[in-house]
Amino acid sequence: MKTLIIDDERLARNELRRLLENFPKIQIIGEAANADEALPMIDELEPDLLFLDIQMPGKNGFELLQSIEGKTPEVIFTTAFDEYAIKAFEFNALDYLLKPVELARLSEAIHRVEEEQHNQESSHTTSAGTSTKILGENDQVFVKDGEKCWFVKLGKVRLFESMGNYVRLYFDDQKPLVLKSLNALEDRLNPAMFFRANRKHIINLQWIEKIEPWFSGGLLVTLRGGDKIEISRRQAIRFKDLLSL
Repeated sequence: MKTLIIDDERLARNELRRLLENFPKIQIIGEAANADEALPMIDELEPDLLFLDIQMPGKNGFELLQSIEGKTPEVIFTTAFDEYAIKAFEFNALDYLLKPVELARLSEAIHRVEEEQHNQESSHTTSAGTSTKILGENDQVFVKDGEKCWFVKLGKVRLFESMGNYVRLYFDDQKPLVLKSLNALEDRLNPAMFFRANRKHIINLQWIEKIEPWFSGGLLVTLRGGDKIEISRRQAIRFKDLLSL
């Protein structure tokens, strides 16, 4: 993977370069000390991966990413400060490494990069020609609602509810809204785990506590946590088929 290291500290760049020698798949094609140096290199060299410091003179790491025109490479943030973690995942960062970077932690991050690459190669391609990864229970998603942010495992989300152009996620005692349609979300979720109960709801099958017959051949499902969701008659046939009731 063609890789750029972007960090204003020369010693930090040297140390990361030394650690990355342990990973033959990573090909370092350049280094930059700030955003002004990095942007033309990204444009010209088209790296697959950036190791990106956050606090740098001039534009910081986040502002650099916002300035990239065209396809953004995968990003692993490297920083001495942990207060940026939530913001880092807003930018779909693959990982967030605290300095000094440890080899074991770097190895985890590289593994994540390889997994992401594999997923992109094997995932289905949408009509726009961009690949979308199917999300399962162990995938973590970044959710921001107003000033509050969460980085939540999908397995903890028991219910998705359509609210017009938004979807409400139910996990723990939280109910944030995300700007997405239920149909778009359904395309991303693993159908073996998340079931479209009706026009308004997708339920997490692992959270089902009780199933009862309901009006007109439908079913009423009670989730752990007490949410009661009606499965429409048409979907009840699929549901029974899926769970072999």
